[in-house]
Amino acid sequence: MAIAACVASAWAYAVGALLQQRVADRPLRLLLRLPSWWGAVALNGLGGLLHVVALRYGPLSLVQPFGVLTLVVAVPLAALVARRAVTRLEWHGMGLTVAGLGGILVMTGSAGIGVLGAGDVLGLLLVTAIVLTALAGASGLWVAAAGGIAFGVSSALTQTATVRLTAGDFGLLTLVTALAVAVLATVGLMFTQRSFRAGLGAPLAVGTLTNPVAAAAIGLVLLGEEVAGGRVGLTLALCSAVGAGLGVALLVRARETSRPAAPVPI
Repeated sequence: MAIAACVASAWAYAVGALLQQRVADRPLRLLLRLPSWWGAVALNGLGGLLHVVALRYGPLSLVQPFGVLTLVVAVPLAALVARRAVTRLEWHGMGLTVAGLGGILVMTGSAGIGVLGAGDVLGLLLVTAIVLTALAGASGLWVAAAGGIAFGVSSALTQTATVRLTAGDFGLLTLVTALAVAVLATVGLMFTQRSFRAGLGAPLAVGTLTNPVAAAAIGLVLLGEEVAGGRVGLTLALCSAVGAGLGVALLVRARETSRPAAPVPI
């Protein structure tokens, strides 16, 4: 059930990202008038709902790695819509990013479905607010990273809220957590929309990378997850992070090489 929901969620996010990128140069006041943008919002909402279902039936460390499918689907889909072939650089960039992210997440694991306590939730929200405020005025791929962080924290809080709600807990902490999920999902959507002004592949790769990495960090620090293999595992995770970074760099380069050359002044 968790895996099926993850795959469907990735497809919804991928199509939503493609629709968002096609209108990325529009200001917000114009986006609000575009049916296609609202379609993207609806698809993101559907992806989020399926993500909630996945988190109800599987631990965070199982669900988050499937987010890489969004990148694998979105880049070829964008090429198909543009009636062009996926370039070698794009394939290599996607491959390195997916392999690197997979290597990072394989090194972390969870014994079950973790739930955050009151102190953990409040501390996490405070740190997240500070980080996102610092990145609010950023540009380029930093904006994509901010969106990924917002979605990653939202995922961790979603699991906590879902477990508490299904257990019949409608206390203040549960309601605050659910409200924080909605706010972070909206903030992540806005950051992501801005990031797509720099193209689709590289911003989506950065967001796809920072989202599960942020969630994995929360799992390690707050939910008792551990890096498998000790120092060896940590070394492999760091090497995987370097590989993922190289993948993002290739996607950036692929976008630069696909731009039409500027006219030479006479």
